[in-house]
Amino acid sequence: MERTLKKYGWLFVLPTLVAFTIGFIVPFIEGLYLSFCQFTTVGNATFTGFSNYVAALTDASFLKSAGFTVMVAIVNVLAINILAFALAMALTQKVKGTNLFRTIFFMPNLIGGIVLGYIWQILLNCVLSLVGEPLLRLNPTAGYWGIIILMCWQQVGYMMIIYIAGLQNVPDDLIEAAKIDGATDWQILWKIKIPMMMPSITICVFLTLTNSFKLFDQNLALTAGDPNHMTDMLALNIYQTFYARAGKLWKGIGQAKAVIFSIVVVLVSFWQLKATRSKEVQQ
Repeated sequence: MERTLKKYGWLFVLPTLVAFTIGFIVPFIEGLYLSFCQFTTVGNATFTGFSNYVAALTDASFLKSAGFTVMVAIVNVLAINILAFALAMALTQKVKGTNLFRTIFFMPNLIGGIVLGYIWQILLNCVLSLVGEPLLRLNPTAGYWGIIILMCWQQVGYMMIIYIAGLQNVPDDLIEAAKIDGATDWQILWKIKIPMMMPSITICVFLTLTNSFKLFDQNLALTAGDPNHMTDMLALNIYQTFYARAGKLWKGIGQAKAVIFSIVVVLVSFWQLKATRSKEVQQ
């Protein structure tokens, strides 16, 4: 069996490798080259060196959207994971109806981001009108918290499922031994359950962090960056630079922003994975 796998295994890997190369590696390399060019189409590019990167890093709107994205990401990661963990703890207490509640909490994750954005725009605008506040696209504070609420509502259920799986993998004998030794529920949570669940925490923090940085469709549908681009996140800022501004100069700058954005997301993700995996314990 092992000899056969070594001999013919590449036949099964090849289709996926070809698709990955055509769909990701080649476009990424071509996009990296275009970030050093002024262009209108892929076949009409003029090499300009690092001028696009200089323009991108000195663009006030790009830096402002980066700060806004970081603020959204921090609150998103904390809120989503705390709420998801709390729900997972509540729905692993062996009470009736847990499967129904798990399904209900998970369902928002099945709805597309554009649809969610417009739904929550209507809901939040109704709430703001009732309390006499300006509409969502005229109120940057409401726009910020609207994005947080939308992302929590969409992603908490998905992260909850991962935390439930982690809780169910905690050995019962460890918990029983701790109770016999007189440990309280709070001590069991912090000394046993959370350390044993670090793989689940690593996955959930990684997903919420990267999803927050890459957020686009919900941002576009909910606020579209209004008012005056004060609620632009990085992905939306790159989109607007590339498509909303005329001229081949801006396309090159937009491509340079996209490369910078990719590097930042990769570095932050690797840092997070290293930090949380160092806390994992062997079962």
